[in-house]
Amino acid sequence: MRIVFFGTPAFAEASLRALLHAGHHVVGLVTQPDRPHGRSRSVLVPPPVKLLADSEGIPVLQPERPTGDVFLAGLRRFDADLGIVVAYGHILRQEVLDTPRLGMLNVHASLLPRLRGAAPIQWAIARGDSRTGVSIMRMEAGLDSGPVFHRLATPIGERETGGELTDRLARIGAEALTETLARMPRLLLEGEPQDDSLATYAPKITRQSARIDWSRDAESIARGIRAFDPVPGAWAELDGQEVKLFGGTAGEGIGEPGRVLAADDRLLIATGLGAVEVMEVQPAGKRRLDAAAWLHGRPPLTGGQFT
Repeated sequence: MRIVFFGTPAFAEASLRALLHAGHHVVGLVTQPDRPHGRSRSVLVPPPVKLLADSEGIPVLQPERPTGDVFLAGLRRFDADLGIVVAYGHILRQEVLDTPRLGMLNVHASLLPRLRGAAPIQWAIARGDSRTGVSIMRMEAGLDSGPVFHRLATPIGERETGGELTDRLARIGAEALTETLARMPRLLLEGEPQDDSLATYAPKITRQSARIDWSRDAESIARGIRAFDPVPGAWAELDGQEVKLFGGTAGEGIGEPGRVLAADDRLLIATGLGAVEVMEVQPAGKRRLDAAAWLHGRPPLTGGQFT
């Protein structure tokens, strides 16, 4: 069976590597263009999946957007039986979904129908879910609404960050994908329809959604800090300057929301209910560092106000 693979970040690389290891015939890769990195923005860095594809001699398409006659012609030249999409980052139009003869499968990082959308990993932590997982679904025009072929669940660790959970789900997703293809070699069976009444959504993470609302309770703020670690980083302002906060845990303390209650060997900040202890910080334009080291290198902060 000829497979065309759509994906971009390291999360997708794990699935592509698993397909190749299992002996599947991947005839093409569609990924995003190389992006500039570094201070000068002069060095173009390819997506992780492109490096793997190049090493295996797999042809690569890198459209800015997967639309238009030129892109469709290139996609059709792969002559694929099946498409597989893993964290590609673009919504695919019906004409793209219909190009492989057997349609397209998606590796989605939630237990559908829960957390359809762009950022299920981060929102699973932020909303306090005790478990999550990966679903293998057939793609259709709706948002992550197609029938599901396979699910693998996993508990969410009490202190697990978004980055750590992403790494684990990448491995689980690769396993779920290869299990699905092994069980359905011809992919002619119908998947399990989703119950739309049970659907919840995980919207794209914006700058505003990562800003800390100190009026909330300590538990929910701590979850948000872990969810957005390492990117984009939960943030607040101190003396008009942006500071990203990492390693949040709920603790005890009473004070005006955002008020610094302790700033000696630890950073303790009051919330709407309880307080949050922060282990690491990243001031704007600087590196991430231990909160204690940051506190020792600046004027006394106790009584200061995060907003």
